[in-house]
Amino acid sequence: MSGTAEIHDATLNPTKLELLAGWLPSQEWFVGDPDDLARVASYRFVDPDGEVGIDTILVSSRGVTYQVPLTYRGEPLEEAKDSFIGTMEHSVLGTRYVYDAVGDPVYLVELMRVIHEGDNEADLSRGEKSMTVLGSGIVPVSNAAGEMMRVVRVLDGHHVPGSRVPLGTLIGTWTDADGQQQEQVLAVLR
Repeated sequence: MSGTAEIHDATLNPTKLELLAGWLPSQEWFVGDPDDLARVASYRFVDPDGEVGIDTILVSSRGVTYQVPLTYRGEPLEEAKDSFIGTMEHSVLGTRYVYDAVGDPVYLVELMRVIHEGDNEADLSRGEKSMTVLGSGIVPVSNAAGEMMRVVRVLDGHHVPGSRVPLGTLIGTWTDADGQQQEQVLAVLR
């Protein structure tokens, strides 16, 4: 079970969108404009050890929606230097080191668990959910050690998983700015 993500009544400096506006232009998959970045929806997972914040944000720019999984840590993660986005000051927790979660082992293990077990996003200790996710569940296979995870970054309906049948998927559902319900593959396990 995904558990409950503790949400603090806090201020962030810079905000998540401000931090992403400085980082996204350096990502090859981002073709938007950081000046028109808007939050679309988000979901959370819970680190079983309670040390790492795991938050995935959907943002839009120039009509395209992007998925940006983030992890927040109290200390730098040396083995994820290439995934470092920046720091933010959290009024309750202090300095947070923010990473592109695709390079953080805590996120990858939790994402794989959610897909394997057919689980969903965490409940929130406060506030309302803006989207839901659901892992497909998988049948155990003998070559599971060779599993590979692909996180879909561009959610425009054209960047769908390849033709190979996946072992499992993570599907997200949210309401877009036009009030239309969206449902897309967010991650594929092969």
